[in-house]
Amino acid sequence: MRAMSVMSKGVLGAVLTALVVLGAGTTAGAVGETGGGTAGGAVGEAAGQVAGLVAGEVVGAAEADLAHHGHVSLWDGRVGVWLVTENHGPSDVLDATVRLAFSAPMAGDQELPPGCLWSSSRVVSCRTGALPDGGTAGELALDLRAVGRPQELTVDVSTAWRSGGVDRNSVNDRHRVLVLATGDPYVF
Repeated sequence: MRAMSVMSKGVLGAVLTALVVLGAGTTAGAVGETGGGTAGGAVGEAAGQVAGLVAGEVVGAAEADLAHHGHVSLWDGRVGVWLVTENHGPSDVLDATVRLAFSAPMAGDQELPPGCLWSSSRVVSCRTGALPDGGTAGELALDLRAVGRPQELTVDVSTAWRSGGVDRNSVNDRHRVLVLATGDPYVF
């Protein structure tokens, strides 16, 4: 982790140095102008790449928009989750992991579907598999038992990992769902 931080700071430092060198050779008017091939255009492009590095994106990486949709139900201490993951593209995703975090702990010794594992008593992580541009992963269905009989709980659904690519629209792959113990499906 520390090596990654040092490497990121080194890359950021090199890009910032390039910005200063490129910026020193431009006139004040050139920096704000648009057009191909100007030093100002190079400075603007490099600044955009620095912003991407700071935001944790991979510069030049393909873009893929993952989305998770489904519903959650709670009844008599049981939690049902039905989920579909989609890739709105424009690039394929070789693999991804969806994370389901519950506000209440789940009972131990519960078997999960293939490709899923317990990260803790409150977190389940599931592999989606390959998601082609415009494709979906098969439906994920979980039938879990909560510790006790909570009258409500929240479920946080999010993409924990994806192989390569950048998702500039994380609104549709991050959901917080409040679920009451009514047995009704709460849609996200």
